[in-house]
Amino acid sequence: MNAESQPGAPPAPTRDASTLVLLRMRPTAPPFELLLMRRHAKQRFMGKAFVYPGGQLDELDCNPSLALYANGITADIAKRRLREKNLSGEKALGLFFAAIRETFEESGVLMGGRTSGRDIDFKDAAVSRQFAEYRAMIHQQKMSLEDLAKEEKLVFWLDRLMPFAHWVTPEAEPKRFDTRFFLAPIPHGQAPAHDALEMTETMWLTPKEALNKQTAGEVLLMPPTIKTIEEMSVFSSLGDLLGYAASRSIPTILPQITTEGDRVVVKLPNDPEYTIAGSKQRLRPNEISRIVIVEGRLKAVCFWEQTGC
Repeated sequence: MNAESQPGAPPAPTRDASTLVLLRMRPTAPPFELLLMRRHAKQRFMGKAFVYPGGQLDELDCNPSLALYANGITADIAKRRLREKNLSGEKALGLFFAAIRETFEESGVLMGGRTSGRDIDFKDAAVSRQFAEYRAMIHQQKMSLEDLAKEEKLVFWLDRLMPFAHWVTPEAEPKRFDTRFFLAPIPHGQAPAHDALEMTETMWLTPKEALNKQTAGEVLLMPPTIKTIEEMSVFSSLGDLLGYAASRSIPTILPQITTEGDRVVVKLPNDPEYTIAGSKQRLRPNEISRIVIVEGRLKAVCFWEQTGC
């Protein structure tokens, strides 16, 4: 992360993006886990970090003809669920599709099923091989989601995606994204597998396990990942988490980057020292309010105690 941009230079424009937090139940407590995937070390953006599957909105994600394959969601419903009054319905629906497409490309998990109502039988070896080929073709832009839907008679389960968070890359960064975070239980009978191109490792963790590994330096998590995991960690059941997501407000999070000596400090809108007008939020004791970066190590901090949360 950069501590500052070029003096007098306007912030770089943002690119719309989507990411999907896949969740699964556990047979015993703690009750649910989330999927994290490690980005390839050679990736220029967030190399080696563990992230949720996701990526940039593509023009084809907003194609009106693709909307015919959206199960249970229209453009107007997508806009209402994202709660962004300045967002068009077409782009809102496209952001749902982008989450599904990117998740399929990066993890192999497809949020969709047959138009007949049946699940895709990924346990069938021939079906699994065929969809692995589709995955590669979509990644190489030789096939679209619409092509896949027509070829296999599919609908995509946009109605299972629950908007959860909205983050914008700090203004000091040269490459910026306007990212919507969705939650969804992983479809029955599917298992994620990294593609060995963009993603090199797959890991299921409870929220508290993920935060503990970040604190111990065992995994690298970026600020949006740390904060969203913290928000999920307070729930004792997957149903409670999804119910909360369905009713919560979704404020836009625009972090503020400053320097304090040799430290880079990423202040979140709930931090008392956050100063970006129009983005500041109420103070919330005992929640992560900033991320401190020293020599590449990230530490989540509660401002009130100036200690790890």
